[in-house]
Amino acid sequence: MPLTFELQATAPDTSARAGRITTDHGEILTPIFMPVGTVASVKGVHIHELRDDIKAQIILGNTYHLYLRPGCDVLHKAGGLHKFNGWTRPILTDSGGFQVFSLSGNRKLKEDGAHFRSHIDGSKHIFTPENVIDIQRIIGSDIMMALDECTPGTADRSYAKKSLDLTLRWLQRGWKHYNETSPLYGHHQAYFPIVQGCTYPDLRRESALRVAELGAEGNAIGGLAVGEPAEVMYDMIEVVNEILPADRPRYLMGVGTPANILEAIDRGVDMFDCVMPTRNGRNGMLFTEHGIMNMRNKKWADDFSPIQEDGPSIVDREYSKAYLRHLFISNELLAMQIASIHNLAFYLWLVGEARKHIIAGDFALWKKEMIVKVTNRL
Repeated sequence: MPLTFELQATAPDTSARAGRITTDHGEILTPIFMPVGTVASVKGVHIHELRDDIKAQIILGNTYHLYLRPGCDVLHKAGGLHKFNGWTRPILTDSGGFQVFSLSGNRKLKEDGAHFRSHIDGSKHIFTPENVIDIQRIIGSDIMMALDECTPGTADRSYAKKSLDLTLRWLQRGWKHYNETSPLYGHHQAYFPIVQGCTYPDLRRESALRVAELGAEGNAIGGLAVGEPAEVMYDMIEVVNEILPADRPRYLMGVGTPANILEAIDRGVDMFDCVMPTRNGRNGMLFTEHGIMNMRNKKWADDFSPIQEDGPSIVDREYSKAYLRHLFISNELLAMQIASIHNLAFYLWLVGEARKHIIAGDFALWKKEMIVKVTNRL
């Protein structure tokens, strides 16, 4: 069955909304955060922890990394990523465009596609609008992304316009190829185009109009949180969401902090992903309902209270702040695992609470109070 989106509630005085996305691998209640499983795993987290403790409804995989390792042959023989890593719920894959963008000196963007060298062995490769769909067909994700160029947030207008024109030409090729190919494993795969345009409202509007006219099952907003001020990011979200259809899910790619997510929900975004919960967690930063904790700080050395008494994850109640600090200071791997589980559970809790307050009709007041809390340094 095609991916569907049911709009269930909207919050007064905001554009926040609660919905239900239905895929062949299950339902996703929005707003939703997707843990990032770049190379077929969410770093340091077991599948059962993702499912039962963190309560993830969908995870993300990365086409660039999965294409290089383990490679398409292995994934095809396995029957796709779901069977390869054991995750039975929905999966979204990005196209690899952002990773190629990050390679900087090791890539060239041409009309035919993105030419790049592997960060692993220096071998030459090309991503085209067509072959990234073929690769994502092999991966078997429920939601596939279009190939685009992600411009820096500080790009001048001339470069941003040139980049957007290339992305839109790639999108037409990708959309055509998507509609000419079929899934490999018996479940439907949706294809989300991506709105680009850097920080220029007219370019964002042009991109959003071109994306909306395709009538895809969902749409994404890319090229934000890449160096521009947060307020500019919020302005661009508003510009785009005035145009993107309200009856399709909207996915803001690679964002961000808890406050970023709450502000984007306020502006009508439904889906999020970011490496911040796990990356920052591995470096000792914990996000909580009451604020941000640096677990390497000496202040936690003899604090034997739970990480969070009423926290969303079982690890919050099993381990004390003093113990977790000891693990970080001792460079124990368990520290990174505990912090990653906690942060992901918190992010899932946060979007779940946002959903509850959207449905209850008091999201605006709750968000205002929550942003003060989650930006507090403990």
